[in-house]
Amino acid sequence: MAGNSQRRGRRVTPKKGASAGSGGKNRAGLAGKGRTLPADERPWHKAYSGTEKLPQRTAWKQEKERRAASEEGRAPKIGVPGTKDTTWGRGTQGVKPTKRGGGGGQPARRGGPKVAPGRKSVPAKGAPELLVGRNPVVEALRAQVPATALYIALGIEIDDRVNELVRTAADRGIPILEVSRAELDRMTGGVLHQGVGLQVPPYSYEPFEDLLVASAEAVAPLMVALDGVTDPRNLGAVIRSAAAFGAQGVFLPERRAASMTATAWRTSAGAAARMPVSQVTNLTRAIKACQRAGFVVIGLDADGETDVYNLEAAVGPVVVVVGSEGRGLSRLVGETCDLRVSIPMASTVESLNASVAAAVTLAEITRRRAAG
Repeated sequence: MAGNSQRRGRRVTPKKGASAGSGGKNRAGLAGKGRTLPADERPWHKAYSGTEKLPQRTAWKQEKERRAASEEGRAPKIGVPGTKDTTWGRGTQGVKPTKRGGGGGQPARRGGPKVAPGRKSVPAKGAPELLVGRNPVVEALRAQVPATALYIALGIEIDDRVNELVRTAADRGIPILEVSRAELDRMTGGVLHQGVGLQVPPYSYEPFEDLLVASAEAVAPLMVALDGVTDPRNLGAVIRSAAAFGAQGVFLPERRAASMTATAWRTSAGAAARMPVSQVTNLTRAIKACQRAGFVVIGLDADGETDVYNLEAAVGPVVVVVGSEGRGLSRLVGETCDLRVSIPMASTVESLNASVAAAVTLAEITRRRAAG
């Protein structure tokens, strides 16, 4: 009887050996490119739900899915454009470029980390900041954010936003420079810029000593301190509220806190141009200097012993301290405050956003001063 070597379909070639590895080169190639974006943040995916302009190719995919779902009697598996804010974003996250000629999508790009529109490269300390993305640039120009140059990539698709930002920059006397897409890629560090970039100069902070003296000499002394607020949008919103309710300045720590970026400028809606902002090395030390100057320092705390609507100290010189978005006041800052103030809320709501809490408190202080 024939052995196995005579059976039909026997192997006539040696078994495949172990495949050679890349030696870690594939992993190294991903360094610095960030995490993969979820489907609802990818402009080329049918699940895209971002606030940026919907590419025609993506719109076509979504319509195709709607028709297929209708025929099969099921819900379409598509996103809801405009429901997820992809303009603000934190950090750099990877995003895949769409193919050239993809019906209104962004042209293909090669090399470098790719992140969602509206996010920016991280400049060196003290260097000009480059804000990118058509919507963010338009919003920044509308908010009168100081700018030194507007960069436009050659050959980009012109839409209403590009026309508006060019017209606004020209009206404000901001130089408009046309550069190649490769040059703009280099300037932004590979960030998805949509063909536009706005150069914003470094913010000029007010010396804290000058801020304290100017506030102490005011008719109704009022300042706001931020304890570890890390979101520049919250910083901008607090500055806007401080300006609206007559504060003389805002101060914040240099480390582990948001600084005056273009995002903060834009959120302040121009108030940052009128409101002095100081950076201090040690927030606790700055608070103690305010106390020596005659200010009553109140810290916003959900468990505070004083109700904001019973705040008798509001009529005198006051510093309002706003805690961070997550943990609130730090232990040392909380212990340094003269009063811990809470805002009464419905039992179903645990806390308010940092900038909203600041606005409510400043409004109540202004009301008390006007009444008394």
